[in-house]
Amino acid sequence: MAKIHELASVLADQIAAGEVVERPASVVKELVENAVDAHSQQIDITVEEAGLQRISVVDDGDGIADEDSEMAFKRHATSKITDRRDLFRIKSLGFRGEALPSIASVADVTLTTSTGGVGTLIHNVGGIIKEHTAAAARKGTTVTVKDLFGNVPARLKYLKSPATELARITDIVNRLALSYPNVAFSLVHNGRELTRTTGRGDLQQVIAGIYGVQSARKMVAINGKNPDFQVSGYVSLPELTRASRQYISLLLNGRYIHNFQLSKALVAGYGSKLMVGRYPLAVLDIKMDPLLVDVNVHPTKQEVRISEEPELTQLIQDTVFKRLSQENLIPDVFDEIPTKTREARSTDQLTMALNDVSAKYEMSARTTVPEPRPTESAAPTDTVAQKSSAASEPAETTPTPAAGPQPLETPEEVPVEPVVVHDKHDFQLPAVQAFDEKYQTEQVAAPLGGRAPVKQEPLPEADLRAPEPPAQRFPQLRYLGQVHGTYLLAEADDGLYLVDQHAAQERVNYEFYRQAIGEVSDDEQKLLVPIVLDYPTTDVLELTNHIETLGSVGIHLESFGPNSFIVHEHPTWFKAGQETDTIKEMIDWVLNDGKISVAAFREKTAIMMSCKRAIKANHHLDDQQARALLVKLATAENPFNCPHGRPVLVHFTDQDLEKLFKRIQDPHHSGDDWGE
Repeated sequence: MAKIHELASVLADQIAAGEVVERPASVVKELVENAVDAHSQQIDITVEEAGLQRISVVDDGDGIADEDSEMAFKRHATSKITDRRDLFRIKSLGFRGEALPSIASVADVTLTTSTGGVGTLIHNVGGIIKEHTAAAARKGTTVTVKDLFGNVPARLKYLKSPATELARITDIVNRLALSYPNVAFSLVHNGRELTRTTGRGDLQQVIAGIYGVQSARKMVAINGKNPDFQVSGYVSLPELTRASRQYISLLLNGRYIHNFQLSKALVAGYGSKLMVGRYPLAVLDIKMDPLLVDVNVHPTKQEVRISEEPELTQLIQDTVFKRLSQENLIPDVFDEIPTKTREARSTDQLTMALNDVSAKYEMSARTTVPEPRPTESAAPTDTVAQKSSAASEPAETTPTPAAGPQPLETPEEVPVEPVVVHDKHDFQLPAVQAFDEKYQTEQVAAPLGGRAPVKQEPLPEADLRAPEPPAQRFPQLRYLGQVHGTYLLAEADDGLYLVDQHAAQERVNYEFYRQAIGEVSDDEQKLLVPIVLDYPTTDVLELTNHIETLGSVGIHLESFGPNSFIVHEHPTWFKAGQETDTIKEMIDWVLNDGKISVAAFREKTAIMMSCKRAIKANHHLDDQQARALLVKLATAENPFNCPHGRPVLVHFTDQDLEKLFKRIQDPHHSGDDWGE
């Protein structure tokens, strides 16, 4: 008996269905693409129970003639191509003739179609035609799929939750709506309308219907072309970003595709305008000769091969770059702040007073900086040159924090006398004692975002250094100065240290927030003006699976319309003025990661909050703030790396410095060899 035999047609169709029909979204994709190829202007999709119970696609396209209706259910039966040459000039979405027979092999399918006259009805169950009759039908085609995977129940265990499967369906419909803005699409699930477009050919209007009006307003049109390619579409301004690339839609000759190189080129067009880990919203429509693309490389036809791909990526990058260079990229302040009136400065600025202190220090430094003596450079840490307009005020005056930046007095209005200490004996001078007494009563700035420390007893100069950590785990750093407003220069007994001020404060803040967020309780603050968040339908469906996860960290989302959520309260540890941004970033993490534990959620939140509240580069600190930062850093659990893994400080040993200045030489270069 022969061992090799031909498979039955039904079994062959079920095998093909394993590649073409992976989930309910695959069925919707194939049926809607067939409707688009039939020149439909209106396509209505109705889904029940995330597509497992029923999927119906109704179009007003060309329809199928009665004599072709049964042939449509045979494998490799198509009207799109006829010979080998057509395979390299494909302009339609479908061409293999596998979709309908594959779907019918794993479901109960009813096809009702008409070309304008008497209609046709075909009932196909499990790949076998049960009924073929005439029917009253309008021009177009209606395909109804019931009991998907009913005859192959093993496929059901590989499906996700109903909300996830519905999100996949919505995403497919949204991508097709973006590909064909001249076609009106509607998607209804269990009687609820999820998507609707007008079919007027306005791509920006479709974008507004999917991503929201506010997002559409922050997107700009792009156009570019070369002899082989034409690129058009919309890209978001740098202020509108997402946490993943899934909001980038690449459309090639009307077909939604996945291509990492093209997505990378689009992001590269932004240059340094995007924050790390953020991606734009974009709809990129690429037109090209079908001879330059091979779509017959993947069962779902979402991955393609493009000839002259480097030229296309360069065109995309240049087009995006040139378009954004024409825009004023300064965000509108009224789009970024809540409607209620806020203080001119944030709480951190009131506490730290970085702007005022730095500005006064810089102005005074430009006016009366004495030339240092040659002996002064030998002991830079013993020199105190505090110059500010407040130096001439009475010693017993206690300054109070202002509600906003106050205008600085000019040097002509207030004479400034520098207080200079050349050695330790100068600390007994009356001017130095008066200066010290005045600043004993001044509120010390709190550069780490915490409360300002209470008044302390006068400390000797040596006590300003960082306290010695146990077992010399971290060196005792003595602050020397600041380099370019970015790095702190400090010394210890074992050499010289350069400290990245942003990374240092980021580490200190991270350990604070990690503990604060880890102690999340019921302490929440009500909002006078609730926050309304708009998301595409796909994101709304996905977020319904994570409502409890978000609620466990104090973010309570309530439904507020079909594609919106409203937030009435937030945890008290949120930074004032950044409540909306913080909530959005947390939601982005959930959408990007899918599943996330509360512990990981709080870890990521701590990293984000620590980075946002840390001082940045080119921010000048005064001596008190710099020393306070070094003291805090020395008490950190891990003072050596920021939460992102970057080093906080680098070390130059005494031997390293001697080598740099050639004070250590090889024996054959010694002074004796040169007759010295």
